[in-house]
Amino acid sequence: MDFGEYGAWTSYRAIGEENAGAAAGAAEAAGLGTFWLGGSPRLAEVRALLEGSEKLTIATSVVNIWGYDPADLVREYTELEADFPGRVCVGIGVGHPEATSDYKRPLTAVESFLDGVDAAAGSIPVERRIIAALGPKMLAMSARRSLGTIPYFSSVEHTRAARAAVGPDALVIPEVAYVLDEDVERAREKARRYASLYLGLRNYTKALLEHGFEQADIEDGGTDRLIDHVIPHGSAAEVAARVREHREAGADHVALQALHRGVPGEQWAALVKALA
Repeated sequence: MDFGEYGAWTSYRAIGEENAGAAAGAAEAAGLGTFWLGGSPRLAEVRALLEGSEKLTIATSVVNIWGYDPADLVREYTELEADFPGRVCVGIGVGHPEATSDYKRPLTAVESFLDGVDAAAGSIPVERRIIAALGPKMLAMSARRSLGTIPYFSSVEHTRAARAAVGPDALVIPEVAYVLDEDVERAREKARRYASLYLGLRNYTKALLEHGFEQADIEDGGTDRLIDHVIPHGSAAEVAARVREHREAGADHVALQALHRGVPGEQWAALVKALA
């Protein structure tokens, strides 16, 4: 699939589901190639994004395997593919142990879910699905059974390691949240509020500890060093510089999450211009 170099990452909690069409149109007008819908959506919820854009690739980041029967996911994909051929990518993930009591043996669980997808009538082709992966075993599986991986809340060092783990042919598509605000303390405060959830989830903290950070960086809301690295802030040019580091480390595409309530069309446009 053609994701382009950069995409928009957001959720309906941030933009409002009623604004889906306008958000997709704004992302496309800004020059982004893909719209990543987060917040563990149902796949069918991307229809409004497809209807609100002309050529934009629409992807989930991610549907959660604990909330789906594989056959239902395939059915929803088949219906969207019939109406919007070639524009849907299904991002799939296992979630976090803190989020569900069902969480166990994550690698086996994802493999079993994909087996169910492949066994369902119609299936979802390997080239139309991508896996959320952070650790080496899940990364290797993502390259084997999908387009590649879509890491979230991760470092540039993780992007480099993910590229090495999946090889030269699979895709590495990190999400990068950012704050366009040149007031450093105000931007850090906003970034730290956002980070507080993820710094309490051990899948993310384990990846950070293995790729560039120490336990002291994780504690007490995250050090400035961690916050500034994982959630770049400042002018569009300053944020673009950090985003380029992910590209230089091996990312094929970067999903850009503006920490903003409502449709951040102007912010997307400003960052795309800075990245040009």
